[in-house]
Amino acid sequence: MSESVKLFESLTIRGCTLPNRIVVSPLCQYSAVDGFAQPWHFAHLSAFARGKAGLVFTEATAVEERGRITARCLGIWSDAQAEALRPTVEFIASMGCVPGMQLAHAGRKASTRVPFVEKGGSPLTAEDAARGEKPWQAVAPSALPVSDGWPLPRELDTNDLAEIKAAFVASTRRALAIGIKVIELHMAHGYLLHSFLSPLANQRVDEYGGDIDGRMRFPLEVAQAVRAAMPDEAPLFVRISAIDGREGGWTLEDSVVLCAHMARIGVDVVDCSSGGIGGAPRFRCDDSGKPLSTDSARLPGFQVPFAQRLREQADIKSMAVGVIIDPQQAEEILQSGAADLVALGRELMYDPFWPLHAAAALGVDPEFKLWPEQYAWAVDRRAQIKRMNQ
Repeated sequence: MSESVKLFESLTIRGCTLPNRIVVSPLCQYSAVDGFAQPWHFAHLSAFARGKAGLVFTEATAVEERGRITARCLGIWSDAQAEALRPTVEFIASMGCVPGMQLAHAGRKASTRVPFVEKGGSPLTAEDAARGEKPWQAVAPSALPVSDGWPLPRELDTNDLAEIKAAFVASTRRALAIGIKVIELHMAHGYLLHSFLSPLANQRVDEYGGDIDGRMRFPLEVAQAVRAAMPDEAPLFVRISAIDGREGGWTLEDSVVLCAHMARIGVDVVDCSSGGIGGAPRFRCDDSGKPLSTDSARLPGFQVPFAQRLREQADIKSMAVGVIIDPQQAEEILQSGAADLVALGRELMYDPFWPLHAAAALGVDPEFKLWPEQYAWAVDRRAQIKRMNQ
């Protein structure tokens, strides 16, 4: 293996060694039943393990029933739900990959329709209840709806906050018990922990609102409690929206402050996304992370500047995510020092064997030695036949 290709260098974080720098971003499948994983989840996640991604995250996994985005989201608020995921976790590890789990609470964006049905992504209504998907009460830092047409969430009191923090801790312990090696907390995309951070969603007047210190308090309390429940050798990631992309919202400068705090309490990696507080960001950023006035275009690597800025200024490892498409692009992100890891989502759904194809494209594995042995001999034979017929 070529030592000059960073994409396929191992990375040790605490006591966990990732075999390469390729991460499967959490990908919601909206295929669970009462929070329980189904055969689809095994088929979905096992494909990425066969494709040899270094770290394979589950989709956003709800720590409470009310914390699901949709009625079909994965959950881990019970031991039985955790056990349903054990075969998948064990298979990922058997392939030499590291199993991870993203823990989440949807907050005020809960109780929505799945995206691939009619009116997908909009709030559930009585019409959906008649079809078996009854709406439920969403909760939030403040009684402010996501946007026009969305129901009013219930403002959480301090007893609620204690219960939710305990739910994150209990879910962490369940995940670790079934073999999960990396935990990620979802503090992005307008879900509960992000909504505490953003002044557009948090207008509380107690110690959990107000200035940035107040708005960071609950997310940091959750992160600190989860870190305390984890063994020292287990890494803790946090996905954030580095910017809201909305006037008066959370900024990149705010993210620098947050990440510096997170590093001090034991968060190891910041996963750098953006937007979602009321939809997608309305602007993109230049190479320094400065917002531009143009509409956000889903350009390749459009969020990489966030990962670079936070890595450089907050003394924390970073993961780049967002329209990372080809191996050369991923390698350049790492070689430039913009990030320590790259996460792929839709590209891996399109090609679950992207890591193995990237290894060939970058000259790391010309003889298919990284492939599962059940495939390697046949893929090698395919290559020989192809060369003979050229």
